[in-house]
Parts: sequence; structure tokens; C-alpha cells
Amino acid sequence: MTEPAPAIRVDDLKKTFAFGFLRRKVQAVRGVSFEVRPGEIFGFVGPNGAGKTTTIKMLMGLIFPSGGSCELLGRRVPDVHAKRRVGFLPETPYFYEHLSGREFLHLCGRLFDLPADERRARADRLLEEVGLAGAASRPLRKYSKGMLQRLGLAQALINDPELVVLDEPMSGLDPIGRKEIRDLIGGLRARGKTVFFSTHILADVELLCDRCAIIVGGAIRDVGPLEKLLSPKLLHTEVVIERDGHAEERRLPPGDDVQAFLREALAAGGRVVSVTPVREHLEDLFVREVEADKARQ
Repeated sequence: MTEPAPAIRVDDLKKTFAFGFLRRKVQAVRGVSFEVRPGEIFGFVGPNGAGKTTTIKMLMGLIFPSGGSCELLGRRVPDVHAKRRVGFLPETPYFYEHLSGREFLHLCGRLFDLPADERRARADRLLEEVGLAGAASRPLRKYSKGMLQRLGLAQALINDPELVVLDEPMSGLDPIGRKEIRDLIGGLRARGKTVFFSTHILADVELLCDRCAIIVGGAIRDVGPLEKLLSPKLLHTEVVIERDGHAEERRLPPGDDVQAFLREALAAGGRVVSVTPVREHLEDLFVREVEADKARQ
């Protein structure tokens, strides 16, 4: 049985910009390669300025690469047929402020040649899904940043895409708004959609992603499932002991005898509140890669 083509394939992608009167060249993306499988949620993780948005703009055909290639749904970028099957939320979307939320989604639906009845049904359903049904008739100039971000996600779904590409979708959202968007993204996977999103919010990646790529300094440092990227080794053990009504936290290195420490604490009249083995999180890996990149410069 033939495996389906990757939803996204990026091969040795490069982008160099020229700035200023002297046309000084800056390499923003340096030979990036990765694949996104159909039906998965894939996180594209990196600090600000790492090359995430530049890579996404090349994927969407908004700027041309200086080298390498990329494919969407088995078609070489740019390809009109592939674009019709893709939903996209840019990092800084533009909205026509005089339109209402419902009118804006109708406009987006017309760009995909959706019939009027279908546009109406999809717009109302998406406004409900993103929590904007009560503001559907309100002009966009009266929307908050978080509301505009949710409307941007709704427009990315108006064409019922196979692949959804989101550039920093949690930007500007409060914790409740972030949870709502995470739930929506998880729901897309349940419906068989492929989701590719960039972020520097590591907690969202750990909660959502099947796999992720870490990009630092325009180059991919790691790609894979989190359980393979993160080290299983013990970093330390956090022990909280209560003595005379006061809690004291100790971090024991991996080689320390935790049981002996607990026996001594109990013998001294302490009470064990918690014992927590701590292993590597995505934040640890992220920081390690950023520091390694700085050392290489």
C-alpha cells in the first residue's frame, strides 16, 4: 500500500534578503528541510527572528525562496489548486474594519467561489465555534485583538481546508482564549485535518503537537515527536519537606540517595509533602538549542 504524500514537504529551503543602500545580504532561512504528515498537528517552534514567518511565507507563495523547494498537498509551491485546499492565518492579518464579522467571512467565502447559502451556513457555524456569534454583526473596528485573532482562525477554515497553516495563532490571547483556540485546533485533528502552526509558546506545543520542528537562527535543530526529542534522563528530584509549619524545597542531583534524604528528614521531625522526579521539558530543549546557536556565532 502506497503511503500518502506529505501534507507539507520542505527541502533545503533558503531565503536571503538584501538590505540598505549597500544591499547587505542576510540569510534568514538556511537550508530548512522537514515533512508534515497528513492528519497530524505539527508545531514549528523557535524564538522571535528564527525564520518561522519567512518559512511560512515561502510555503504560502507570498515570497520566493532563494533556494530549495516546498510542496503543499503533493503540489509544488506556488500552485492554485493546492491553495484552494489550504487555510491560512498570517501572523498579522489585515481586516476591513468597516465590515462586520459575518460580512468578513462572507467576503472570504466569495474568494473561494462558495455559493451564497453555503457561505451563510459556514460563516454562522464558524462564528459559533470561535465564540463570536454574539458579535457577528458588530463592526470589526470594535473587536478586541483577541476577537480579531479568533475571526482570523474562522476565515482560515471558511473553505473547509485539508491543511490549516497558522502563524502564531495564540498571539494576543488571554489564557481562556488560548484554551479555546487549542480546543479548536484539537478538534481539527479529530476531523482528519492537518494543522501546521508556528509558535514560541512552548506549553501549547506540549499540549497539542504530534511532532514538532525547532528552528533557531534560520536552521532546523531538531525534528520529531516530543518523546524522542526530549531526554528521558533525570535532571533532578524536587523534594518538599514541612518543618514547624514551614515548607522547604530541596533539589537533589541525579546521583543523590533520595530515600536516605527522606529518612533523615523524617527522623528530624519533618513531614514529606511531595517528591517529584524532574525530567527534560520542551523549554529545556529549546533553551539548550538557542544557547548552542549563540555559541556557534
